[in-house]
Amino acid sequence: MESLLQGLRAAAEPTRLRLLALCAHAELTVTELTQILGQSQPRVSRHLKLLCEAGLLERHREGTWAYYRLADSSECAHLARTLVDLVPVCDDALSRDLGRLGAIKQTRAAAAAEYFRANADRWDEIRSLYLPEAEVEAALLRAAGDGPIKDFLDIGTGTGRILDVFAPHVSRGTGLDLSHEMLQMARAKLEENGHRHCQVRHGDMYNLQLPSNEFDLVVVHQVLHYAEDPGSVIAEAAQTLRPGGKLLIVDFATHDQNFLRDEHQHRWLGFEQDQIKSWCTAAQLQNQAPIELAGGRLTVFIWQAVRKEDTPL
Repeated sequence: MESLLQGLRAAAEPTRLRLLALCAHAELTVTELTQILGQSQPRVSRHLKLLCEAGLLERHREGTWAYYRLADSSECAHLARTLVDLVPVCDDALSRDLGRLGAIKQTRAAAAAEYFRANADRWDEIRSLYLPEAEVEAALLRAAGDGPIKDFLDIGTGTGRILDVFAPHVSRGTGLDLSHEMLQMARAKLEENGHRHCQVRHGDMYNLQLPSNEFDLVVVHQVLHYAEDPGSVIAEAAQTLRPGGKLLIVDFATHDQNFLRDEHQHRWLGFEQDQIKSWCTAAQLQNQAPIELAGGRLTVFIWQAVRKEDTPL
C-alpha cells in the first residue's frame, strides 16, 4: 500500500506527469527532456529523481549519459503505465511535448543512419560470404520454439536487428552492447518500429550484471567470434536463464577466411561444434542438436542449449 501511495504522490504534479508520458514513448536523457519541457536542468533532474525513487521511472547509465524510461520491473510499473494511459491524448501540453520529442527522434535517426552508411560496406562484405540473413533469422525464430517468450535477451545487440526480429514474439526484450554508436542505432530502430516493450543497455558480455533466472531466451548472434574467452561469455549468458530457458548461439563453422581476422577483428575463424558444446556443458547447460545453414563460403550454425529445470547456476 505504501509503495502505491508513494507512486501516486510522485506523479501528482503536472511536470512529473508530462515526464512520465514522455518516457513512455522513448528513452530520454536529462538534456533531451530539458529541451522538450523548456525547464531548467536542475528542476527536471529533481523531478526525475522523485519519479525514480517512487519506482515509476527507471534510470540506466550509458557512458557519460543517463537514460530514463517508464519502469517495467518495479512494484509500481503497472501504476506507471496506468497513469500514462489516463493522460488525455488531446492535452495541449502533451501534444507540444510529443511534437518536440518527434524532432529529437528524427535527429537520432539521422545520426544512426549516417553511422550505418559509414560502416555499411564493412558489414555487407561479410554478409556476402554466407546465405541471406533473412534465412538465418527465420531459422533462429524456429529454433526459439512456438511457446510464449516472456523475457528475451540479445547479447551484443549491435544495430538491434535481432531484437527487432523477436519483438513481435516477446513480452519484454533487452539488448546489450558495448558500443555507444551501435546502441544509438538500435534505439532509433526500436523507436521507429514502435517496440516500446524492448530496450537497449550498455553492457559487457563478460560481465552482464544482470539478475540470475531473469530470461526465458538468450541469443548471442554473430558475436562470439570477437570474444577472447567465448566460454566466459556463454557462462555469463547461462546464469541469466530461468530453469527451462534456452540459449541460442549463431556463428560460423570453422573456415579459412583470414581477412576477417586481419580486416574485421574476428578473434576466431569460426568454431568446431564440439567447442561450443563443451563451453555450454561447462556452463551447466544441456546441449541440443545444432542447426546447420550452409551457403556461400561460410557455413552458419545455430547452437542450442537449455538450462535444466533442476540445475542451480
